[in-house]
Amino acid sequence: MTVQEESVADGEALEVWIDQDLCTGDGICVQYAPEVFELDIDGLAYVKSPGDELLQAPGATTPVPLPLLTDVVDSAKECPGDCIHVRRVSDRVEVFGPDAE
Repeated sequence: MTVQEESVADGEALEVWIDQDLCTGDGICVQYAPEVFELDIDGLAYVKSPGDELLQAPGATTPVPLPLLTDVVDSAKECPGDCIHVRRVSDRVEVFGPDAE
């Protein structure tokens, strides 16, 4: 079982963040999970808080709601900028995204 599969199987809390330096502004993430991602007026994607607030601080994270896990993971896989990072909250190990093991 991979690290990714273990995290999902264990139901561990996951969080997601976007590296805006690599974001291409394609908006694929917003198409997959508009509850989690949003394009700002600068044309870049950002994560949103559970209260729907745009989080613009560099490295800002937001929890990945379990019902949206597949959509968030698909966003990370399909992102042309390879800028979406999904990691375990417990040890901050990336489980989906460009730095995943």
